[in-house]
Amino acid sequence: MKKTIAICSAFVLAAVMAAVPLKAQGKQEKPVDTSKDVQGAHTGLDEGAAKALPIQHEHHGFMQEGMHHAVAKGVTLDAKVDAVGHAITLRVGPMNLPAHTDHMKMPQPPDLVWEVPMEGWLLAYHPRLVDANGGAVPGTVLHHVAFWNENRADFLCLNKEEHIFGAGSEMTDWAEVPGYGYRVMKGNKIRIETMMYNPTATSYDKAYLEVVIPFQEASEDASAATARRNVYPAWMDVTSCGKSGYDLPAGKSEKTGTVTVKYDGMLLGVGGHLHDYGKQIVLQDVTRKETVATLDATADAQGHLESVPVKLFVQQGGYKFAANDVLKISATYDNPTGKLLRDGAMGIAVGYFVAADDAKMAALRRAAKPSHDMSSMSHAHQ
Repeated sequence: MKKTIAICSAFVLAAVMAAVPLKAQGKQEKPVDTSKDVQGAHTGLDEGAAKALPIQHEHHGFMQEGMHHAVAKGVTLDAKVDAVGHAITLRVGPMNLPAHTDHMKMPQPPDLVWEVPMEGWLLAYHPRLVDANGGAVPGTVLHHVAFWNENRADFLCLNKEEHIFGAGSEMTDWAEVPGYGYRVMKGNKIRIETMMYNPTATSYDKAYLEVVIPFQEASEDASAATARRNVYPAWMDVTSCGKSGYDLPAGKSEKTGTVTVKYDGMLLGVGGHLHDYGKQIVLQDVTRKETVATLDATADAQGHLESVPVKLFVQQGGYKFAANDVLKISATYDNPTGKLLRDGAMGIAVGYFVAADDAKMAALRRAAKPSHDMSSMSHAHQ
């Protein structure tokens, strides 16, 4: 199955990019068909490569929970703070990306942890891929990246850490929403899970993922800080609070799930995330018997996903949710391959939630787990 993933194209912060052609967002090459690799087992490296990469670990995050991968050696996280420009640049790499390599065969970066250096708000996320000389690398080779705040629980699914940012092949830019920001405390630990692949015919050596994050410090402007409201990422999944990926049957199918809102507040907007052959995401407030949004995906002639739209509620003052509202998420697919695609589907409505009483959200704070070094990962020596 071709993996043309649109993980962020439907996020509320991506609205300003929704109409930008994919080619302008870094899609320089169409992926080749990797259906056999997606169906294949977790061992795709030849004997020599396996010996060169003896350690494996599991990704337990958003995209591929429980899947084992060889660990790419030498990949580190570099964080630079531009105090004048009020921006932080996070850089993951270097990563070598051989042509025609599926995500299960590609040695993957280890989970990395960024410690937030200030108290304030993260305002936006601007991802890009570059080579060692700063030249552009197509976003096609990014399977996904996910940022998790280890110091806060997800407000819809308390069993999960808070997922604050994600990006996929389309590399959609998360723009700032004036007057809003994601609140962080100095010392918060943000885990960065990155998965690469390269379905193109071109190899890329020493590639880097860079994410530029504009910020505002809490102490720098008292009036602006007082006016800024906190947002909470809302991930509403057809698997409810379980593992996001699920097997995609052949032909037409629909999967639904529910989550319960625990706080009064409003949704600023909503978009969605699907995989190839995805047709539609629908978000409903079952308690109020209302459809919040119907999002029809755009795909190419082969069914490979290109984008999912965004519906904004900002001009109407947000879409109001009340504590104990039950939300239903539905994802429809039409898989033409004639076979079951293992972990071939996801269906997630994604937005930003603003609580009516932000003080109640303090209950989400928690102590971070021990640092995610290699000793804490599931691994096996070859």
